[in-house]
Amino acid sequence: MVQKTKQARTGAECSAEAMRQINPDVVAAYPITPQTPIMHAFSQYVADGKVDTEFITVESEHSAMSACVGSSAAGARTMTATSANGLALMWEVVYIAASTRLPIVMNVVNRALSGPINIHCDHSDSMGCRDTGWIQLYSENGEEAYENTLMAVRIAEDPNVLLPVMVCQDGFITSHSVETVELIDDESARGFVGEYHPKDALLDTDKPVTYGPLDLFDYYFEHKMQQIDAMEHAKDAIRKVFDEFGQLTGKKYDFFEGYLLEDAERVIVCANSSAGTTKVVVDELRAKGEKVGLLKPRVFRPFLAEQVVEKLKHAKSVAILDRAASFGGHGGPFFNEFRSAFHEEKEKPAIINYIYGLGGRELDLAQLRAIFEELKAVASGDVGHNVRYSGVRE
Repeated sequence: MVQKTKQARTGAECSAEAMRQINPDVVAAYPITPQTPIMHAFSQYVADGKVDTEFITVESEHSAMSACVGSSAAGARTMTATSANGLALMWEVVYIAASTRLPIVMNVVNRALSGPINIHCDHSDSMGCRDTGWIQLYSENGEEAYENTLMAVRIAEDPNVLLPVMVCQDGFITSHSVETVELIDDESARGFVGEYHPKDALLDTDKPVTYGPLDLFDYYFEHKMQQIDAMEHAKDAIRKVFDEFGQLTGKKYDFFEGYLLEDAERVIVCANSSAGTTKVVVDELRAKGEKVGLLKPRVFRPFLAEQVVEKLKHAKSVAILDRAASFGGHGGPFFNEFRSAFHEEKEKPAIINYIYGLGGRELDLAQLRAIFEELKAVASGDVGHNVRYSGVRE
């Protein structure tokens, strides 16, 4: 019988607690704000003998992911964490981890990329990684960061998937804020995660394999197709893991999670901590009789376009909020994916985009009220500029 306890924890501590329960074989990491508290907490678990993990302190994030690739290829359950510029320094090896089909789990504490130098939250780091071949999970709060980390291990290690997973949470807003969270007991968590049985380990001398060979035009395309297929298989694997973990927690998990969405005519779509702020405004406007709602992406890669259509097709107008800019593109990363999902649909809502919160700029209740108000005109056909900016000085 699963035991649940309520505790006061930061988002970073929630991620570290999930890692303690998972007890990975190897963790390689380098400190960077605002990820550092995850590894501070986890390194204390190592020092106190609460995990059996080989903790590798490296000289850079490039080395951290390189060490993770080596340990995972050897057959070790491997985890790490990073943020922003650290993730950018890993860039080359992030691709290698995915293309060599290594089930590494990495907590990404979202932070703006330089320059100018900024240590606060936006999603430019993980959005830049959206096409690297990593599965991406997003977390509204610390409790979701905890849950997503536990589930990420099972998703990554599914034999039909074998892809790395990044679990994202907002820098400072979530990572450093204390909230009441509900955690499950160690035995239940470890029973859910289970033991890792690597498929092709370098240390298995009875079955020699090679990782990272030269792969030119003779087989490169076919290997990329295998990654594409793995992402397709991940959809079923994620659904299965969500359902199984939901039986433990008594909660329902989905790729896209609605809040008062069923009859909503005006909808905001946003991820991570912004979803929690939006719920406050949805409640406020609902109390006044306005049919508004929220759709929160928990999974961005793989992207289930058919579920997006199913959940939003009844709405009259939809605002997609992006906490990242796509320089030279038409709108942000979320906007392009969500709008494209409706391309073949004859009946569709009017969809507009708001870029917001870059560099940690606050998304306040007034901004969200204004967005919902502007969606009234959009619903009536007055779309105007379909890419807009919220919270920036003129």
